Amino acid sequence: MIDSEIKTLFDSGVLMWRGFTLDQFMNQCYSNRLDLGKGKQMPVHYGDKKINFVTISSPVATQIPQAVGSAYAYKMAQNNQCVVCYFGDGTASEGDAFVGFNFAITLKCPVIFICRNNAYAISTHVKDQYSGDGIISRCMGMGIPSIRVDGNDTLAVYFACQMARDHALKYMEPVFIEAMTYRVGHHSTSDDSSAYRSKEEVDYWNTEQNPVQRLKKYMTNQGFWNDNLEAKLQKTSRSQILEAFNNAEKELKPPIDEMFTDVYDKLPLNLIKQKEDLHRHLKIYGKHYPLDKYA
Repeated sequence: MIDSEIKTLFDSGVLMWRGFTLDQFMNQCYSNRLDLGKGKQMPVHYGDKKINFVTISSPVATQIPQAVGSAYAYKMAQNNQCVVCYFGDGTASEGDAFVGFNFAITLKCPVIFICRNNAYAISTHVKDQYSGDGIISRCMGMGIPSIRVDGNDTLAVYFACQMARDHALKYMEPVFIEAMTYRVGHHSTSDDSSAYRSKEEVDYWNTEQNPVQRLKKYMTNQGFWNDNLEAKLQKTSRSQILEAFNNAEKELKPPIDEMFTDVYDKLPLNLIKQKEDLHRHLKIYGKHYPLDKYA
């Protein structure tokens, strides 16, 4: 489960590793008829039941208690599985976070909390969020096994997650990981981060601490990577992305009737009436709507 505050390469990488395709990414962003969410989610709110990836949620912290509930169900089912819940430092200031943490440790649920502390919750710096030592001290105080890692060190994060999973399943209890990192880009398209931080600050993190460049240097020094391989990867990746982009752009939107589905197992009378009213309206005024763009 992923909270919307950290809709970035973190969750996209998890999705791709689990088999989510470029076409699926693009279909979701375009909300076309092939979108698994049927156009009912904001862009970048990915989710796929087949790969056990709960749809990303916009309201912050709401999915932390849900993740704990899922982990408790796994514990009862004894299926040797755990839940991973991703969120940002701003989310950890919400009440739902503390509720989830407390339930997780008292009920001994196999859930891994991964907090990406990127120094900003939108425009609010961490110094204005809390006065303690990050987020990890809270979970340690609640009795949750916790670890802090360099979030810009790919291998450190990988091994921390591996150890956390082993621990959560062995002892049937939660594990908290605080990945210390930095959000180089703006929070969203409506955010101008230059209003609350300096260019020098961003440049430092984008050059000296850039996780992609750090991993590249390591792989190059180990002989796993070189400039030729990178150029080839960039070329093929760009081609694949543009192809998926163009395909998704040409697809029709979901059928109009989809706006009434998926909330209830059986459509209630009030929605049936609304659906009938819509069809009567479109029968008379349909020419004023771009119905040809819908499947």
